[in-house]
Amino acid sequence: MRKSILLMSPAMFMLFAFGIIPLFIMLYYSFLSDGAEASFTLDNYINFFKKAFYLQLTWKTIRMSLIVTFICLLISYPVAYIMAKVIQKGKNLLLLLIIIPFWTSQLVRAYSWMTFLQDGGILDYLLRKLHLIGDGGLGILFTQTAVIISLVHIFFPYMVLTIYMSLEKVDLSLLEASRSLGASSWETFRRIILPLSKPGIITGAILIFVPSLGVFVEPRILGGTEGSVIGTVIEDQFFEIYGWNFGSAIAFILLAMVFLSLWLLSRLTKED
Repeated sequence: MRKSILLMSPAMFMLFAFGIIPLFIMLYYSFLSDGAEASFTLDNYINFFKKAFYLQLTWKTIRMSLIVTFICLLISYPVAYIMAKVIQKGKNLLLLLIIIPFWTSQLVRAYSWMTFLQDGGILDYLLRKLHLIGDGGLGILFTQTAVIISLVHIFFPYMVLTIYMSLEKVDLSLLEASRSLGASSWETFRRIILPLSKPGIITGAILIFVPSLGVFVEPRILGGTEGSVIGTVIEDQFFEIYGWNFGSAIAFILLAMVFLSLWLLSRLTKED
């Protein structure tokens, strides 16, 4: 028992020193008023919910995160199924290609998409050559669409890997038994494959939806004026406006949204 505690103590120290203690410091500041004589107040939280701008931005952030999660699911499920149940060789190569984005900086990926999506960029040039667009250009850069494309690219591997691990555990004999009993391909998918892969879907949704709530790099670079989300507001409060108290309050409201999302998604898992 003592050896286990000694082995865990460095990790616990790091967690408390650089995780939990800073959170409590931010929580303390979130209840302080601005000015030379700071006092405890709920005004920072009240002001957030009183202003329609922040409520609209919160809904915009949630909607964007849901869209990113849904698109990742639509793309990832067929890829994961093919890797798990269709192909026999080359799985390791496909997995390598999928996780390559993890090896590059988030900032580098954002600027790469900026180069790719800008008017006169690579995509614009190719579509012009194919006569799919006119002289007006793409008009994608500095919109929420560009932010969503970038986030799908960044978080897509999480969904693929979690669904793949769930599908890999599905016994092929169950699929063969379903077919021998006369079930169609759709019935087999709906009654066997999809329920058994649900844990992977829920895990992937958590790994995508929760981080998407707090992103600020991609919206700042690719979204322009339309890319403002809760994450960019928190960044502005800390580094531009120096409203640390209000920024701390927004950060904890975002943290509450994250915990609520985790609770809802965990409920979906327990319903099985």
